[in-house]
Amino acid sequence: MFRFDKTGKYVGEIGQGVYAFLFAEKVKVDPQDNIWVVDQMSSMVIKFDANGRIQLLLGRKAEAERVPAPPLDAPPGRAGRGPAGAGAQSDLFNRPTDVAWDTTGNIYVADGYGANARIAKFDKNGKFIKSWGSKGTGASQFNSIRGIAIDASGNVYVADAGNKRIQVFDGDGNSKTQITNIGEPSAICLSHQTLYSSNSNPVDDIDKDGEIYKLDLSGKILGKFGRAGKLPKEFGTVNAIDCRRDNELLVGEIGNWRVQKLSLK
Repeated sequence: MFRFDKTGKYVGEIGQGVYAFLFAEKVKVDPQDNIWVVDQMSSMVIKFDANGRIQLLLGRKAEAERVPAPPLDAPPGRAGRGPAGAGAQSDLFNRPTDVAWDTTGNIYVADGYGANARIAKFDKNGKFIKSWGSKGTGASQFNSIRGIAIDASGNVYVADAGNKRIQVFDGDGNSKTQITNIGEPSAICLSHQTLYSSNSNPVDDIDKDGEIYKLDLSGKILGKFGRAGKLPKEFGTVNAIDCRRDNELLVGEIGNWRVQKLSLK
């Protein structure tokens, strides 16, 4: 993982040789300046401190050999039993895509790009608490979870890309509302009372969609900007948005292999 200063100057690397590094879907920084990497292909979430030392590992890289199938009488939600997409073992992921934290430090992992379709909740020490969700189109069901964000009140916003909506839950997974008419949300980010959501173009079509929506927390659209493309202020498959600074976004683009810094006025 490359590290740069605020001017974009390269200053070093973090995590050389880390076993869990295969395909990083997200890199995020929590309020305590810890660095979190969500690795989709190793199915792990790695927490580093600000100096690059590993502090916590969630999930586990797949075994080289298949684990025996679970017994038919295994309880739902454990060892592969339960509704489709509800997750195998509670603390294992299948191609996770994002991580977020509430104000008390609880950790929420979006586990929804592979076979799973759920949000997994852990305490601040990494102890599993619960998960919710399964494959489908109904309330509290998901189809390709791509992002997650949490507001100051503890409400959890989930980018349910395959169903073209953002679902909103309380911290215990109870459904509250959903936001639609914003395309196919991928990366999402919360800044105070503002929600940013990317309608990311697919990697094989640089001319489709691509814009980023700006919304209030009720889902009202306040504006949108950008389009698919490779020029400045155009986007190529946005998979990450950082909006911690007012009126400033850092936008990660898989399709264009770059990060853009945007000033909003």
